[in-house]
Amino acid sequence: MKIQFTTIEGKSFQFYAILVILSILAAAGLYASYRMFEGGHYITGMTNQVPWGFPIVMAVYLIGLSAGSLVLSSLSSVFGKKEYKVFSRVAVYLAALLLMAGLMSITLDWGRPDRLMIPFTYFNFNSMFSWNAFLYSAYIGICVVYLMAMFAEKEKLVTFIGAVAVIWAVAVHSGTGAIFGFIHARELYHSPLLAPSFIAAALSSGTGLMILILLGTFKFTNRPLDNRLILGLSKLLSGFILIVLYFIFIENLTRFYAFGLREAEHYYLFEGLHSKVFWIGLILTGSIIPAAILFFPKTNKSIPWIALASFMVVIGVLAERYIIVIPAQTYPLDQFPGKEVSSVFLDGAYANYLISLPEAAQAVGIVAIVGIMFILGLKLLELLPTEAVIHDTEKK
Repeated sequence: MKIQFTTIEGKSFQFYAILVILSILAAAGLYASYRMFEGGHYITGMTNQVPWGFPIVMAVYLIGLSAGSLVLSSLSSVFGKKEYKVFSRVAVYLAALLLMAGLMSITLDWGRPDRLMIPFTYFNFNSMFSWNAFLYSAYIGICVVYLMAMFAEKEKLVTFIGAVAVIWAVAVHSGTGAIFGFIHARELYHSPLLAPSFIAAALSSGTGLMILILLGTFKFTNRPLDNRLILGLSKLLSGFILIVLYFIFIENLTRFYAFGLREAEHYYLFEGLHSKVFWIGLILTGSIIPAAILFFPKTNKSIPWIALASFMVVIGVLAERYIIVIPAQTYPLDQFPGKEVSSVFLDGAYANYLISLPEAAQAVGIVAIVGIMFILGLKLLELLPTEAVIHDTEKK
């Protein structure tokens, strides 16, 4: 059966009310970015010891959401799950928006956004930042071509571009993980597991976000949505949660096993605010409770419970990004192993970091811009099917 994609009317009071609210949040975020640009990073929680703050956390998080969404868009074209074709266009469009939002967070954090083109004009083969500039720009181009092929209903081209998109999404987020994993000087960064663990978390958060987007969008537009589609995605989500937990366990077990990393690992897990973010935000809220919901027979077929689990996973992966980026910077850098170092610059001292209001406002503003572009995309582009129902001919 041919799927009919249409635009939404976008004439209701609720439609314009949401746009107004998102516009106010976006304006607040842009103003916060301007204040950070004009006044410098000293008005944020960042310091010379912690130069990568919440904007970088958000950048990594949004890029992961994008990669997860793009992989999910290929369920029908690449992995043969034809019933999921109904949300493939939305997934690709959202993937492009989320990546651009992640790049916006990085650019606004530079302090010199006017130098945006420098990574493209001065390529360094030994720098993951240079490689990622190429990966990110090509990623957006792939999303555009992928979406155009879907609009033209060129099935063979969609399948080919879909396969390329999956490979590129994995490469993009592996490259993002490698930015941290390749840093030898930081005990809590350097790891060969960061790239694959980034992919696992991206798939988990991307699936959770897609479930929430589908439920909200179809409810808001009064279009039929087959619960079996959500149940299928929830099964994928439950598997991704277990994979994320596996990587977390192996990563931390390895650090505890290595004598030279035990002190850093103890700090990571049991000291400071970040340890609470780890145990409460990632492990409990983002992993254990959602896994229990999705595996417990009385809740794993309930759409409201699945929505709750998806929301908790999305929040939990944000916590995971935070504890990857921040603790490694607040822990003292061991510049001369086996030697005692002291200086007026607080070498060897633990750093403090708290998310400031400008950073939080900027993050909310960027998410609001994504929301505005997503809603306008639904109004201007044929992204949503008139119904999302599984037919017997689609099931294999």
